[in-house]
Amino acid sequence: MTVDSIQNGIVIDHIAAGCGMKIYELLGLGTAGAPVAIMMNVTSGKMGRKDIIKIDGEIPLNLDAIGFVDPGATVNVIRDGELKEKKRIGMPERLENVIRCKNPRCISTTEQELPQVFLLTDREKKEYRCAWCETKAAGL
Repeated sequence: MTVDSIQNGIVIDHIAAGCGMKIYELLGLGTAGAPVAIMMNVTSGKMGRKDIIKIDGEIPLNLDAIGFVDPGATVNVIRDGELKEKKRIGMPERLENVIRCKNPRCISTTEQELPQVFLLTDREKKEYRCAWCETKAAGL
């Protein structure tokens, strides 16, 4: 299988195998207006298997959403066919409007204008809790 290199765009690399579609959906890449290629279960010397997302064009990305799904992912910015910037994502301390609170009585559920805010409470367990009602975030 061959996917051409991109001249100007973004490559989300080092995504844990099986997490590429979750990132694709959270970022809304289906409606991004730019060509997107997702490669899943690609052989990797360091990771064994990984997913890669290539976006042919520069669009705004929510790095927190990527870090929530896979904090080990990297974002590479390509300009004129060359790597111009490489960002290591990491785990965000705060998520805003990335996921929704599952508690039906949470104020963020009943008051639609409030942002959906989650705070990192346990880095080892990748645990986030709603800033409004402290409900544990549902896993992906």
